[in-house]
Amino acid sequence: MSALTNLAELQGDIKALGSIGYGLAAIGPGVGVGIIFGNGTQALARQPEAAGLIRANQILGFAFCEALALIGIVMPFVYGS
Repeated sequence: MSALTNLAELQGDIKALGSIGYGLAAIGPGVGVGIIFGNGTQALARQPEAAGLIRANQILGFAFCEALALIGIVMPFVYGS
């Protein structure tokens, strides 16, 4: 069965499409959070004296990424009718 056939079968069930959409929308923030904390850990290892500034920037970036994830949760409900 092809992906288009599966998608055609799900078009009648809008909640299933919303779940698939959120699953795809969660990929971006997940990758973003990984990059933020991975690079933050490297920065802390290279310059431990700048820990406060680096940690503050990490938290700010994390908040922005998680806001995108929350928007991804809400959109299927907004456009789902």
